[in-house]
Amino acid sequence: MFKKLLQNKQFIFSTILLLPVLIIALIGQFITPYDPLEFNHDQVLIKSSSKHLLGTDEFGRDILSRLIVGIQPTILVAVGATAISLIGGTIFGLIAGYVRGIAEKTVMRFMDIVLCFPPILLALLVVGFWGSGVNNLTLIIGLLYIPYFARITHSATLQVKSLEYVESELSLGATHFRVILKSILPNITSPIIVQASLTFAATILLESGLSFLGLGVTPPAPSWGQMIGDASGYIHNNPFYVIWPSLCLGITMLAINLLGDSLRDVLDPKLKR
Repeated sequence: MFKKLLQNKQFIFSTILLLPVLIIALIGQFITPYDPLEFNHDQVLIKSSSKHLLGTDEFGRDILSRLIVGIQPTILVAVGATAISLIGGTIFGLIAGYVRGIAEKTVMRFMDIVLCFPPILLALLVVGFWGSGVNNLTLIIGLLYIPYFARITHSATLQVKSLEYVESELSLGATHFRVILKSILPNITSPIIVQASLTFAATILLESGLSFLGLGVTPPAPSWGQMIGDASGYIHNNPFYVIWPSLCLGITMLAINLLGDSLRDVLDPKLKR
């Protein structure tokens, strides 16, 4: 599989775009040219210069420094939320697809109810009660995307469970736990991995949307969505203030979506057009 990924040009291109973002998310606080939280009222909304390569914001803070640090909370929320939704959705999907009966109906109907509402609407509702912040956002967004993994896992489990080798293992006396762990789970990882890449992109977009509305990362800590929201009020004074975080967010989303498409093509060639 890894060899096929290296032969996929789309995977290589998306990795080249995404790898610097992940590295900056890890070490960004050590390479910022200025303190991203430091106010400087003498240099408000200045454009690009040799001193401030991307200019400054409405408080005189260096935009480049805030862009470098601002990716960290977004990536933390995306990684944590994706992990929560992947683990929770896989467990619920396996239970529903393997046990069947009342457990299947209860789990899947609850997942359908959650899926009836747009994630941004439910996130706004829950954040209004629980409050914002990285930890709350990670938990809330992770719970909201559990149904997506549950439905995919449920469908894949039903297909694998009906195969002859699974039924033969059960007839030979294998425990249900062994069948799930050794026979079913390894054969449904492909769609789960693809869904994880899509969910990672969706969680970044949702976190950015909430931060744009002032319900995400708590100020003065920066995030790209929050910077776009703040910059929208100063677009006529310094248009590049809103362009830079928007461009960074757009490139990151593009890279993750391309990565998801390449993983889909390699792991499930039947879906490739």
